[in-house]
Amino acid sequence: MNEVRLSRTLRSAGIALFAALLATGCAKRDSIIVGSVPDDYRTNHPITISEQEEAIDIPVAASSHRLSANQKAALDGFFANYDVQAGAPISILVPSGGANELAASEVARDMARHLSQGGIPGHRITTYAYSTGSSTASAPIRVTYTALRAQAGPCGRWNADLLNNAENKHYTNFGCASQNNLAAQIANPADLLGPRKPSPIDAENRGVAISDYKEKIDLFEPNINY
Repeated sequence: MNEVRLSRTLRSAGIALFAALLATGCAKRDSIIVGSVPDDYRTNHPITISEQEEAIDIPVAASSHRLSANQKAALDGFFANYDVQAGAPISILVPSGGANELAASEVARDMARHLSQGGIPGHRITTYAYSTGSSTASAPIRVTYTALRAQAGPCGRWNADLLNNAENKHYTNFGCASQNNLAAQIANPADLLGPRKPSPIDAENRGVAISDYKEKIDLFEPNINY
């Protein structure tokens, strides 16, 4: 009787040990499989945030006295993506010593006034002079400011044969165009760095939502007291 009981005990212990070894082997195998798949397009082509200088050159004739309609259109198009809330300083570089020195000074003042009327605070606009290096040259006015830009890097890396894919992994250029398109569509790249502060509650909209909710509840439970 004791031998039978001992045999059953040893058999149960053996089954438990075998099950534990089998579970350990499966866990180790799954860990190796998951850890060997590094081909995520978001890792291969990450979107990065950096400050870039935006610049435009406005040609100015020696006979000019104010900002022309074409110059205003070019300037407005250049500042179409300017974020007023970001507060980036604006630099107006005026040519000095050239044939259009006086005209450029007058146009630059008109330019700063036009930007201020467009909603950009005047204290952000600074005018500097730069040397043209020639008394006969008519150099342009350069307007610059820095802004955050999102980008994912250049595409076109085809460093391997697409048919040679026995491991069923992504090719090098996979996802690059999608990441660049996503980066180009982001209105405020700072949103990628962290969430914005919640906006104030719209009390009027909230009241309408609560009223609609009460009306629907009253259809099914008319005796509820709020």
